[in-house]
Amino acid sequence: MKPFNIYLIMLSILLMCSCTTSSQDHKKISTTQQAVKPTVRIYIQPFTDLPASYLTYISNEFQKTFKKVIINPRVNLPVRSYYPARSRYRADSLLSFLGRQTNDGCHTIGLTTKDISTTKGKNIDWGVMGLGNCPGKACVASSFRLKGKNPMEKLYKVAIHELGHTEGLPHCLVQTCFMRDAEGQDNTDQETGFCAACKHRLIQAGWTFN
Repeated sequence: MKPFNIYLIMLSILLMCSCTTSSQDHKKISTTQQAVKPTVRIYIQPFTDLPASYLTYISNEFQKTFKKVIINPRVNLPVRSYYPARSRYRADSLLSFLGRQTNDGCHTIGLTTKDISTTKGKNIDWGVMGLGNCPGKACVASSFRLKGKNPMEKLYKVAIHELGHTEGLPHCLVQTCFMRDAEGQDNTDQETGFCAACKHRLIQAGWTFN
């Protein structure tokens, strides 16, 4: 075989080895650069009025979605959040209270049976089932306006809705989605889960679903 042909063969082998190594290195780099999803840490803050059965049910449901669910000791609703003119608790004030005790990267959901309210447009004291910072660290859910059967399940749906807001999810137009806008009504019986679009965003944020 001519020396020139041998040279070409050797050069081809070297190039092939070089390409193979480069491809493997690229895969390693790509794997290393993939963003590691954070472990979503949820703190449940039960207020003293919440029945134990409600707390047990909701914490069990949360554990189907979140790897880290911590139940804080019960505390009284803060006196400064009380609105005596309507015998309610101001939800925005409760969010401030909950937010102060929540570390960055975590979320706290306050649970109560008491009536809560917030300012909505020209209505300075609008009764709500829940409220959450969007995005933010804190949210609160109340069973006061939830009537009919399955009150624990309904409160869970309100709570998971508000936690969705803390991840930055807006209200959803899908009628069966947990992120549906209540518009002053209890529509929880029609909600069956997160729609595909909302669920996709939450999975990207580190939520898991069984």
